[in-house]
Amino acid sequence: MVNSKKLLPSDLLAFVEAKLKNWVQPGQHVTLALSGGVDSVVLLDVLMPLGTSLNFHLSALYVNHQISPNAAHWAKFCAGLCAGRGVPFAAVKVNIAHHPGESLEALARAARYRVFLEQKTDFVVLAQHLDDQAETLMLQLLRGAGAKGLSAMGELSTGILRPLLDVPRQTILDYAKAHNLEWVEDESNADIAFDRNYLRHQVMPLLARRFPGYRQTFARTSRNLADCVQLMDDLARLDCAVVEVDGRLRVNVLAGLTAHRARNLLRFWLSGQGVPTPSAGRLENMMQQLCSSRDDAQVRIHLGDAIIRRYRGEIYIEQDMHARQHGLCLPWALQETLDLPGLGGRLCFEHMVGRGLSQAKLVAGPVTVRLRQGGERLRPDCHRPSRSLKNLLQEAGIPPWQRQRLPLLFSGERLVCVSGIGVECDYQAAEGEPGVVVKFEV
Repeated sequence: MVNSKKLLPSDLLAFVEAKLKNWVQPGQHVTLALSGGVDSVVLLDVLMPLGTSLNFHLSALYVNHQISPNAAHWAKFCAGLCAGRGVPFAAVKVNIAHHPGESLEALARAARYRVFLEQKTDFVVLAQHLDDQAETLMLQLLRGAGAKGLSAMGELSTGILRPLLDVPRQTILDYAKAHNLEWVEDESNADIAFDRNYLRHQVMPLLARRFPGYRQTFARTSRNLADCVQLMDDLARLDCAVVEVDGRLRVNVLAGLTAHRARNLLRFWLSGQGVPTPSAGRLENMMQQLCSSRDDAQVRIHLGDAIIRRYRGEIYIEQDMHARQHGLCLPWALQETLDLPGLGGRLCFEHMVGRGLSQAKLVAGPVTVRLRQGGERLRPDCHRPSRSLKNLLQEAGIPPWQRQRLPLLFSGERLVCVSGIGVECDYQAAEGEPGVVVKFEV
């Protein structure tokens, strides 16, 4: 493989070819994220001949953030660039809701990556390079990020391929000039009000004078930290095997770990549930609430779109769907499943002989799915009188917040089934009778 430290402009084609051979198979589809800037224009020029020699399909994509008044012009430039080279091109507009105190750069990046993940392609190729890697490490250091935030961008991650990560920006500029390429300049790149631009124009040149090899050194540091993150995740998986049960964490076992090991596990578990990683201070506060509060404390922690709770010695996580809809009344028309998006799941109806609900009795009246209103009663045991649904749910150990979004099945105005609790005695299928077993799946 080409040594990136000895790269010359003429080496760039061979360097990228060697990188792509590690990942891209003949016949696959590669989509270049094309901004019109010099980095992506150079990568387009490099990928075109490689598409032929390595036999992959190449297309390009421009994401219009609608921030700059020149965005439409850049999209047109990219379209013309691709048309002149016979490369299929598409432009996608995104809307960014920017509120005071939020990073416009971070919002734009998040919107851009959402578009990338929606593409029907094998790889989205980005032109991020060695200087980008160094700037990112410096930004994360200044933000007080942990090992994960400081670890290197991956050459390949979730369908995103970055073949230029070991290539300095100057090599890219030299290639562009040597091949007489044209590109556009984003005027915001000169605005040092943005943190990344301040580092690029004011700080990094000073570092380069004193430490000319800082880019490679930073990249090596980031890769070392990436190895540390992998070890931390490996340890968290081992701990999860002991602490986690049915998707929940046992408080007593979590609290028995050393503080740093418990934080590592909690961070890993939250990430696996799709929850944004909290700051170190927020994570410490969460640990205190989850592990040190009284047993009867109503612990409820909002984190992004999720809610973390503690109940009967276990830690739960669920999406905050504001799902308590008192007026919910959905009809069931004998289909096998009934989606309940507002409740975060669906009801499944399995036809079985002699089990569950008597199908004949069930459909004698209109069958509907509703939520608790209070005062409901059910008699799942024919040898005992009917009981309040509240008491049945308490005995079953269903957490209070889940009781409010548990779907109830009615035949007419009669509560006949609650998944996980039981079937009303008068509606239970007799031996040999067609029945329906109802399950709530989340």
